[in-house]
Amino acid sequence: MAGNLELQGRHGKSRVRVARVWRRPAAAGGDVMVEWNVAVSVVSDCLPSYTSSDNSAIVATDSIKNTVYVKAKECTEVVSVEEFAVILGRHFTSLYPQVSEATVTIVERPWERVAVDGKPHSHGFKVGVEKHSTEVIVKKSGSLLINSGIQGYSLLKTTQLPSKPFCFTQRYQDVKKVLSETFFGPADVGVYSPSVQNTLYLMAKEVLTRFPDISSIQLRMPNLHFLPVNLGSKENPLVKFADDVYLPTDEPHGTIEATMSRPMSKL
Repeated sequence: MAGNLELQGRHGKSRVRVARVWRRPAAAGGDVMVEWNVAVSVVSDCLPSYTSSDNSAIVATDSIKNTVYVKAKECTEVVSVEEFAVILGRHFTSLYPQVSEATVTIVERPWERVAVDGKPHSHGFKVGVEKHSTEVIVKKSGSLLINSGIQGYSLLKTTQLPSKPFCFTQRYQDVKKVLSETFFGPADVGVYSPSVQNTLYLMAKEVLTRFPDISSIQLRMPNLHFLPVNLGSKENPLVKFADDVYLPTDEPHGTIEATMSRPMSKL
């Protein structure tokens, strides 16, 4: 409390970029490389820093930044983006008595191993497309809330759909697989989608059905369009559309999003 007013604040450091390489021989699969964009925000009991000149309870934001690099160095074994976020969150809530909560948000740049003559390269990588992201909230009590997602994961079918696109490391890959399988349907015949909403519902439902440890899933599916191209006049058609030539456009586009959650116990 500040007088008869209530003040709740948080502070931290954003856009801390860190890359970590774990060196391994080619026989063991080659080097592992990740690049993370990290943001850390802490809730702390530092009211005097707001109401007076006492800054002793503040966790310096440069210290937060430096901790990201120190903890990355200390990870001698490969860790997932979620595991690293938990490590950071537990560090701040356990080291600083005044910190009651830490929120760690990380977006992983998609470096993918390249193949040369069909063989995975031991230390060569290229930038992919979709990004693995996570937000981890760690309480002083030790409780965790982990929200992970995929950014820029675009899927496309050429028929049976009037519109397009739409954990820890293994779970992340498993969820991606379920999303794409549900979106596309069987490889030989596909699956008809009457609407983006229906496809979203089926994808979210399948994830919760397949993975009991996931409590909720949020999907945001931009309704991108491929418009039929017809050029010329009826009498002199230059390009007559025959389900073959399209104009891709993403502006403007519809956005369909929803969150599906398991019912919470009333006990």
